[in-house]
Amino acid sequence: MSSLENNVAKSKQRAVIICPGRGTYNKEELGYLQRLHSDKTEIVNLIDDYRDSKGQAKVSELDAMENYSMRVHTAGENASALIYACALADYQAINKTEFDIVAVTGNSMGWYIALAVAQALQPQQAIELINTMGSMMTDGVIGGQMIYPIINDDWQVDAQKQQQVMQWLAEANQPSGCEVYLSISLGGYLVFGGNKAGLKALEVLLPVVQDRYPMNLFNHAAFHTPLLQDVSTRAMSLMSADIFNAPKIPLIDGLGQVWQPYSCDVEQLYNYTLNTQVVTPYNFSKAIEVAIKEFSPDKLIILGPGSTLGGAVAQSLISHHWYNLQNKSDFITLQKQDPFILAMGLAEQRNKVL
Repeated sequence: MSSLENNVAKSKQRAVIICPGRGTYNKEELGYLQRLHSDKTEIVNLIDDYRDSKGQAKVSELDAMENYSMRVHTAGENASALIYACALADYQAINKTEFDIVAVTGNSMGWYIALAVAQALQPQQAIELINTMGSMMTDGVIGGQMIYPIINDDWQVDAQKQQQVMQWLAEANQPSGCEVYLSISLGGYLVFGGNKAGLKALEVLLPVVQDRYPMNLFNHAAFHTPLLQDVSTRAMSLMSADIFNAPKIPLIDGLGQVWQPYSCDVEQLYNYTLNTQVVTPYNFSKAIEVAIKEFSPDKLIILGPGSTLGGAVAQSLISHHWYNLQNKSDFITLQKQDPFILAMGLAEQRNKVL
């Protein structure tokens, strides 16, 4: 290595990439691909051609629609491919001479995107997996999801409140026909997945906070719960472990496990992806804890579209007093001075990674 190359290597910032989940392409994101990624024709065309072959709307067409439609844009078969296209295009836009990507993780559906970013799936296989999983419920969504906060106004997790909420969860499952489970640990929030009766029973028990929670998530199924066992079984019958490779970049999953490039059991990665994380809780909070403690990044880069994951990531940092963060105010100060989290869905932060 020349002295010039050596200096460049030394000056790189270590970054962990965080891939977004299903709820991140909203009304404000309409046109994201058009506005920011008109040059990413190769990946967009690959996704469009695949979807066209399946008789589905192209992501470029969905993104270019004049008006945002909750029914169209949040439908699983559309949202998953659209978010994947935006996120992967964002990843390709990151200035790799400035940032050394040391690990990749994601929230919920973001796990599939993380597989693509880390190259555990090649582009063709990635859209096949993402589109297949996203299209599993075209005939009807299985159950639903609901989100509820377990933090105070300072973004500190209230352990007592968390314990109480989990107690109410157990109570909600008592009546006959009620099924509701913890689906995602999301920083200062818990996401629950269940059938209609179970979610309703839990909703009745949870006190209303901030005039908006408990909040039912539109067009979301009971992801990461036993209710999706049939989806897992079907997915494994449609796709084999052959589509997976060992990742080129370490991957942090929803259990906080790290899949390393040189010691990855591809069969186990396949089983985790199409079985374990489909039917058991996704601990995004744990993934962030592992990201900061095991990889010691200079920055956490959240791929777009949207920027809704920023709060959950910040709450996870606060819970571990990372950078000596004690509360929301500390985090805001840090972000103003020298942002640790760079969300590509926010123009100001996006410019710092290009």
